[in-house]
Amino acid sequence: MSETAQSGRPALSSPHNPSQNHLLAALPVAEFERLAENLELVPLPLGEILYEPNGRLQYAYFPTTAIVSLHYVMESGASAETAGVGNEGVVGIALFMGGDTTPSSAVVHTAGHAYRLAGRLLKLEFNRAGLMQQSMLLYTQALIAQISQTAACNRHHAVEQQLCRWLLLTLDRLHSNDLVMTQELVASMLGVRREGVTEAAGNLQRAGCISYRRGHIAVLDRAGLESRTCECYAAARKEISALSAGRDYSVSHGHPTSQN
Repeated sequence: MSETAQSGRPALSSPHNPSQNHLLAALPVAEFERLAENLELVPLPLGEILYEPNGRLQYAYFPTTAIVSLHYVMESGASAETAGVGNEGVVGIALFMGGDTTPSSAVVHTAGHAYRLAGRLLKLEFNRAGLMQQSMLLYTQALIAQISQTAACNRHHAVEQQLCRWLLLTLDRLHSNDLVMTQELVASMLGVRREGVTEAAGNLQRAGCISYRRGHIAVLDRAGLESRTCECYAAARKEISALSAGRDYSVSHGHPTSQN
């Protein structure tokens, strides 16, 4: 890793910093320093598969600027997104939840970077029962809530509402209103036919909420998307806010950390 400041964390002037990931940023310096030299910055190009269904996980990924989609894949090959992971979380919760495999796949849907950590090192730090353990468990609770909300949304809400929810959650993890994304990929994320996404995107474009050209979606009116989405977006945001509040509470109340 790059040269570190006296705090033990990389200098903020660096274009890439572990603190861009909220889970890593919340760690006390002592816990972060145990991990720092083993955090590997890796580029995550669009479409890269981080792990396949039932494959053995070797690494955990802490996204900073990338967004990763967790998919459940059916025997037919059809799939749908069950959750997204951005800089609020980590990809690879199975590593510290008692298993090394997962029935889902993890695919990069927004290119960027992440910090990679060997699974054995993540488990070692988790088992120290410091703030990382509590943060990881809080995040897992939020991820389970997101998966449950997505399942209900996909069953009960219109494709246009689902698309608005998905766009808003993606924007929340980015520093831009522009998304590099094809309608085919969005359809795969939502588990719907491409024609349904084409119709929904057309409605949003005519309403002035987005502009779309092949492979590129620009959000023009966020408030318009928020007025057209379903209750699931607000529910997902509430879980992410609760996750941040839980971490802040642990830090402010002097959660005990393990010694080296």
